[in-house]
Amino acid sequence: MMIQKHLFDKYLHLLGVERSFPSYRMLCQIIKAHLIKVPFENISKLLYKKQGLNYIPDLSTYLDGIEKYKFGGTCYANNYFLYLLLKDLGYDIKLCGADMKNPDIHIISIVKIDNKEYLIDAGNAAPFFEPLPTFLTEDYIIEFGNEEYILKPKDETGKIKIEQYSDGKLQHWYTAKPRERLIGEFDKVIKASYSDDAIFMNAIRITKFLEAGSVVIKNLSLTETINNESSTVKITLKDMPFIIQEKFGIPAEVVSEAIGHFTELRDIYA
Repeated sequence: MMIQKHLFDKYLHLLGVERSFPSYRMLCQIIKAHLIKVPFENISKLLYKKQGLNYIPDLSTYLDGIEKYKFGGTCYANNYFLYLLLKDLGYDIKLCGADMKNPDIHIISIVKIDNKEYLIDAGNAAPFFEPLPTFLTEDYIIEFGNEEYILKPKDETGKIKIEQYSDGKLQHWYTAKPRERLIGEFDKVIKASYSDDAIFMNAIRITKFLEAGSVVIKNLSLTETINNESSTVKITLKDMPFIIQEKFGIPAEVVSEAIGHFTELRDIYA
């Protein structure tokens, strides 16, 4: 337990947040720091697979990746470890599954504070800088560059749907389910995410949020958003390691090792 406590203290240090008692204000601080300091990226996932891993890295490896290589992770790592951190800090929190095209393909957390529940998602490459209220009576809209995110009020079963629109077109969505889950219940889907034909084994996806914008790579497109204005340029696989190093701080040699086998990339939303 002392080792785990040391790791959570390191986690907070990497986020630039001091340990404190649970509060809504503290929760907002942690979530914003996590979104800015810990990117959504699959470079680490590609590298871990090459090293023989087919599951979430342990907490020590995850934190070392953030510290040494500016890694983060996809939803399973980013959201699960944030869940553990918030639980360690004493928050009333539960881990939940979310459906996309397939059931339980995503995980989120639901925190109860001041008798209100909030959805927490730092693993969706989305600008969810604050806890998302689940006690809505109308749509909750977040606008960010050319994208719009709509959080719907709960349905009659307590499920929560979030839709993502790009240039007005529905691109992505998920439905979060309120039942509390254990991470072991997602073993099958997590291991499947490392299979040779899995999306994030055949694509490049990185999102880093800033105080007033973001830098995003979706395969061969680089999009930068500053003060809600977005611009996109095309890049090549050959230049990818150097661009990722420049824009995200992940060492070019590490990127080359992770993506060196790619000859073509798959559409993430296909």
